[in-house]
Amino acid sequence: MTTTVPDPEDLTARARIRDAALRHFGEHGFERATIRGIAETAGVSLGLVRHHFGSKQALREACDEHLMKTMHGLHEAAATRSMGGGLNPVTAMGPYRRYLARALAEGWAAPFFDEMVRIGEQWLTETDKSRPDPPDVDARSRAAVFAAMALSPSVLAQHIERSLGTGLDTPEGQDKLLRVLLDVYSHPVLSLEEAAEARAALDRGRRS
Repeated sequence: MTTTVPDPEDLTARARIRDAALRHFGEHGFERATIRGIAETAGVSLGLVRHHFGSKQALREACDEHLMKTMHGLHEAAATRSMGGGLNPVTAMGPYRRYLARALAEGWAAPFFDEMVRIGEQWLTETDKSRPDPPDVDARSRAAVFAAMALSPSVLAQHIERSLGTGLDTPEGQDKLLRVLLDVYSHPVLSLEEAAEARAALDRGRRS
C-alpha cells in the first residue's frame, strides 16, 4: 500500500479555507454562510473546499477543532509562563472572537466549551487540596461557570470595550482587561465569614 505525501499548497489552502469559514460563520451564522462565499474569500474553488472538508458541517467542525488546539496551546503555555511572560490569551483568541460569540450564543462549539470545563475541573480539583475552606459545590459545576466567565469577553466584547473605553484588540485594551482580571481574581468580593453567612441563608431558604 502506498501513501501520498500531502501537497504543501493543499495544506496552505486548507488553512485559508478554515480561516475564511471562521470569518463567514462569525459574520453570517452557520445557516446563512455559504460554501461559495467561503471559497471566494479563501481564493479557492468550490471543488477544493469540498475536497478538503466535504460539507459545511465538517468545515464548521474543523473550525471548532482549530479553536480546541489553540485553547490547548494556551493551557500548556499557562503551565510554564505567567501573563507577564508573554502569554496573552486575549491576543491569542482575538481573531476568533466573532466566531466564538456567535457559536456560543447559538449553541455551537459544545466540544470546545466541554473541553474548557474538563480542563477547569482538573485545575480546581487540584487547587481545592490547599483551600482553607472545603468547597460547597462540586468542581465540575464551578468549572462550567468559570468557563462561561472566561468566554464572556468574546460574547460581550462590544459592551466591555464601551466600558473600558478602548478596543480589546488593541495593546491598551488587552493590557487593561488582563489587569482587571488579575484584580478580580486576586481580591475576593466576600470574606470567608460573609460567604458562610450567605451559604447558611441559602440553606435556610431551601428548607423553608
